Amino acid sequence: MRTFKHFCAVMIVAFLTAVQTNAQKTMDGMQLLTVNENITTVITASEPVRFVDISTDKVVGDQPINNTIRLKPKEGVEVNRDGDILAVVTIVTERYRSQYALIYTSHKEEAVTDKAIEIDERVAYNNPAVSMSTEDMARYARKIWSSPARYRNVSTKQHRMTMRLNNIYSVGEYFFLDFSVENRTNIRFDIDQLRVKLNDKKTAKATTVQTIELTPDFMLDNTQSFLYGYRNVLVVKKMTFPNDKILTIELSEQQISGRTISLSVEYEDVLNADSFNKALLYEY
Repeated sequence: MRTFKHFCAVMIVAFLTAVQTNAQKTMDGMQLLTVNENITTVITASEPVRFVDISTDKVVGDQPINNTIRLKPKEGVEVNRDGDILAVVTIVTERYRSQYALIYTSHKEEAVTDKAIEIDERVAYNNPAVSMSTEDMARYARKIWSSPARYRNVSTKQHRMTMRLNNIYSVGEYFFLDFSVENRTNIRFDIDQLRVKLNDKKTAKATTVQTIELTPDFMLDNTQSFLYGYRNVLVVKKMTFPNDKILTIELSEQQISGRTISLSVEYEDVLNADSFNKALLYEY
């Protein structure tokens, strides 16, 4: 009996120790990256980086694109010795976080130049600032793009082109706006800007018109030009607006041609947005 009780006690202690170990992380268990003041270390995440912290001012960094950061030790601050820990960098993405200890090396050939965050280096993280990840937005948008159009009467014609609304879906905190453009000319359309705006409806000329620019959180297709056909899905934060406002999707062309075509979406159409059926995500 004593042996069994002793065994149980040992197992409980081992379990609590394992839980504590998993809940805490020390320098001994941290991934090490060797760095040098003459070499830029590039770290790439599998999804957009939302936050970066460098624990000391001995290392500088920036974020040139949304899923990549660059790091380099400062020059001339103090004499660094091989093996010195210059800083700990913490990287927080939409769904995980990772930490690396930056170790100085005087040998440039030993410095890490390119580092991808591996799966086993990611700690799951529920980021309160992210209600839907970019990967999930892309999955929804691809399925919406391949689904049939539900709107038939929301369109506009300009410059022998037709721009039409295909679908509006409501998912969580976001609207997914699916639209397409048909070009009936033989002149390629080189996209300069794709804008989403809230405009006042037509008023008297003496009245000041207010325009509110909306920045999409995600855009499915980043194509820069098209000849005959174009389709895209934009993701914007849910909004409500009064009946005297209108939602406008505007596509403008680069100069010299400079064609512009815009599509107006009434508030009533936004209210009729479909709730997204997750069955559309199933692969067939």
